Amino acid sequence: MTETLFILFFALVLDRFVGDPDQLWRRVPHPVVLFGKAIGTMDRFLNGKRLSAGIRRFNGAAGIAVLLAASLFLGFLLHRLLAPLGIIGALIEVVIVAVFLAQKSLHDHVRAVSIGLRQGGIEGGRQAVSMIVGRDPATLDEPAVCRAGIESLAENFSDGVVAPAFWYALLGLPGLFAYKMLNTADSMIGHKNEKYLDFGRASARLDDLANWPAARLSILFIAAGAWMARGRAAARLAIGTALRDAGLHRSPNSGWPEAAMAGALGIGLAGPRIYGGTRVDEPMMNASGRTVAAVADIDLSLRIFYAACAALAAAVLLAAFLSALL
Repeated sequence: MTETLFILFFALVLDRFVGDPDQLWRRVPHPVVLFGKAIGTMDRFLNGKRLSAGIRRFNGAAGIAVLLAASLFLGFLLHRLLAPLGIIGALIEVVIVAVFLAQKSLHDHVRAVSIGLRQGGIEGGRQAVSMIVGRDPATLDEPAVCRAGIESLAENFSDGVVAPAFWYALLGLPGLFAYKMLNTADSMIGHKNEKYLDFGRASARLDDLANWPAARLSILFIAAGAWMARGRAAARLAIGTALRDAGLHRSPNSGWPEAAMAGALGIGLAGPRIYGGTRVDEPMMNASGRTVAAVADIDLSLRIFYAACAALAAAVLLAAFLSALL
């Protein structure tokens, strides 16, 4: 456990300052892309249009079970191959873990929304935010673009940073690989439409379960980030808003980090949105906050985000030292 926690700490630091090297992934496929190809193959062979709903549901559950088992085995095998290499093996594992974290890439994508709005106006903001959210960008005015970027930042802090860190700390490379396989499957086939309602049901339910701990933990780190960026009052509002309003979100997990960020910023998030031409009506989280978000709120959310990432790294390092002492 001690070695795992130290590896995780250095992976968090590496991802924070280096992130994903785009030039590398232009030459070789990113591991998540390979996961996606495996899920796509499962979709093509097991999700036929003529199959009944019951068979689709069974095929989806069986398919994701096989992929998760393969991910666990791959992670176990890779760790066993690296363990005899000593410090070299540990350094390689640091790089592998960093690849599956999303601190810098998430920051850069949301910062692009802020830059897009400042340099290209509403069209620049819509183009940038369309890269990170599924809602129709043409329906968004400037405050809605700002809210969409902030909501994506908060939600993906939980899914893309805290959750992979949690599962790696708990189960090592097998846990990390299995989580990323499941999270990728949910993003690809976990949709509530005609094609995937039954086939992707198991993936969606398992992803909700896998993200349950990280979503709740994320509010503590967002509160810590808010404290560092805005002071104690913002931290208290982050926790209080999350505890009060998280259940207003349609997702059992996304509401926690989004409500925490809404409280930290003093703005309302979520509310009615349009996905694929369909209007989704939800209550506004932190409805008593400001209703009009601005570019400055994106910039502040990014400062809170990086401070929250620093708090996570500090917690991991503290846990590593405590584990070494026990």
